[in-house]
Amino acid sequence: MDLRFVPLDLTRIDQLRLEAVFLPFFEDERPLRGAAGLLDWRLCGALSQLLQSERCRGVEGELTMLLGRSRLPFEKVLLVGEGPWERFGPETAARVAARVLEAAKGLRLKGFACALPGRSRATVRASDATRWFVDAAAGTSFDEVVVLDEPEAHRAMLPIMEAERRRARAAREGGD
Repeated sequence: MDLRFVPLDLTRIDQLRLEAVFLPFFEDERPLRGAAGLLDWRLCGALSQLLQSERCRGVEGELTMLLGRSRLPFEKVLLVGEGPWERFGPETAARVAARVLEAAKGLRLKGFACALPGRSRATVRASDATRWFVDAAAGTSFDEVVVLDEPEAHRAMLPIMEAERRRARAAREGGD
C-alpha cells in the first residue's frame, strides 16, 4: 500500500484522482472538523444538512455514502461514524479503520483518500493515528491511500508512512 499525505488544502485535494474519500467523525462533534469540515464547506454544508436531518449521526460503525458532486474530485463521499469522543481510544481507532478498509474493499477500490480516525480532534496525535491505521491495514492490497490532514501533522506521520512504503515495496519485490 502506497500511503501518502496531502494537506487540508482545497487546491491540493482538487488534484487528487481517486474514486472515494472516507471522512470519520464523532457522534458528538458539531460542527464537523478537520477534513470532514473542510469538504462540508466545499459542499455548501451538504454534510451538515445530512447530520441535522439525523439521516447520519456518527454512531460507531455507521457508514453513509453520498454520491460525489462536481465540487469535489471524488465520486463517493463516505461518512464514517466514530461514536462519542469520550470513548475514543486505540481500540475504537482500530475498529473504525477496519470499517473504512472493509468498505473500500467492498467497493473494489484500488485507492482512496481518507482522514484518519480520531484526527478531527487535535488531541489525537498524528503519529498514533497513523500507526493505528497502518496496523489495521496490514495485509490489505490497496494501491494507494492518501491521508488528508493538517500540514503540521505530516512531520509526525512521515516516518510511519515511509516505513509502510518500504514494507510494501519489499512485499512486492518478494512476490515477483
